[in-house]
Amino acid sequence: MTVGRPRIFDTDEALEQALQVFWQKGYEGASLSDLTTAMSINRPSLYAAFGNKEALFRKAIDRYETTRAAYQRDLLNAPQARDAIEQVLRQTANFLSDKRHPKGCMITQGALACGQEADPIRRDLIARRCAAEAHIRQRLERAAAEGDFPAGLEPAAFARYLASVLQGMSVLAASGADRKELQQVVDVALRAWEGGTQV
Repeated sequence: MTVGRPRIFDTDEALEQALQVFWQKGYEGASLSDLTTAMSINRPSLYAAFGNKEALFRKAIDRYETTRAAYQRDLLNAPQARDAIEQVLRQTANFLSDKRHPKGCMITQGALACGQEADPIRRDLIARRCAAEAHIRQRLERAAAEGDFPAGLEPAAFARYLASVLQGMSVLAASGADRKELQQVVDVALRAWEGGTQV
């Protein structure tokens, strides 16, 4: 029985490096040469360990969601809905403006940069954004049922508004907005909650 050659690289570290490249350059902007150079592997090793470029991107996005974006779901568990929403918005502003990683949200930026040939990737990213919005909506619906939601607001519509704010902050961050500017956006968004029907 022939035993295959053992991998001589750390697949977890290689995936992290691929994530950084995709985050910075987007799916279409990241070439195989960019990826193999960052991952310190050759193309056959990339294919053997991760599949093709699309499969590698999906694995990188999964890693991004579990290591970078999971905080949003955790924060939504706060006892008071208003506190949960504020924490999500403020922590997102901090995350998006963190200089230790590429600017903006990998999922939002990735969907915006995808062309027609990468439509399956774009649709996957849109589905992930919709899932995140659904978690916010479910939290707000629970708040409404518990009497912890402003009169005059509708949970689904407000969840869509919050998702738009979060995605908009990602675009602003990618364009160079700093933490202070993003926190100002949060301040305005929170007035919509406090004012009920008044934004």
